[in-house]
Amino acid sequence: MTLLTTPEPETWLHDYGDMLYRYALLRVRSEATAEDLVQDTLLAGLQGFQNFSGQSTVRTWLVGILKHKIIDHFRKNRHETSTFSEADMGDDLLAYQFDQNGNWQVELVEWASPDQSLDNEQFWQVFNDCLSRLPKNMADLFMLRTMNDLSSEDCCKVLGLDSTNQLWVALSRTRMKLRQCLDTRWFTKE
Repeated sequence: MTLLTTPEPETWLHDYGDMLYRYALLRVRSEATAEDLVQDTLLAGLQGFQNFSGQSTVRTWLVGILKHKIIDHFRKNRHETSTFSEADMGDDLLAYQFDQNGNWQVELVEWASPDQSLDNEQFWQVFNDCLSRLPKNMADLFMLRTMNDLSSEDCCKVLGLDSTNQLWVALSRTRMKLRQCLDTRWFTKE
C-alpha cells in the first residue's frame, strides 16, 4: 500500500527540482555542483523507480538519494580538501579566549532570537558567507556532521580523519569560528 499517489517521473523535475536544488546548494555551496547532484539524483531515481516501494513519498525517497549523492561528492573530493592543519584548527582563535589560568575571558553575544533568524533570508546569506570564509575542510565537516547528520564514524571515513577525537576537536573549532563570524556579522548588527 502506498502512502500517497505516486507522481510520474516526468513531473519530478517540476515538482521537486527546486527543493532538491536548494537542499543540495545549502550543503555543497556550489551552484554547478548542486545542479549536477540534482541531475544525478533524478537519473538515479528514474533508473531505480521500479524498486520504489511506496513506503515513503517520492519527495522523501528522492531526498534520500540526494543525501547519498552529496556524501559521495564529499568522499570523491576529499583529496582536494587538505588535512586539518594547525592554522585551520584555529589555535590563534583559541589563544585570546582564555587567560593564562584557563579561565574564559570572552563575552559571548546573546543570540536574542535565533529561531527568528532561521526564517530570515538575510541570515542565510550571512550564514553562507561565514561558512565560505572557513577553510574548505572545516566547512565540509560542518555540513556533513551538522546539516547532513552523518555519523562521526562516517565523517571520519569521508574526510579521511584518523580518529573521532580529531573529528570532535575539528568540529568544535569549526563551530567556534562559525559562531564568531555570526556574532560579528549577524547578531551584533544594529
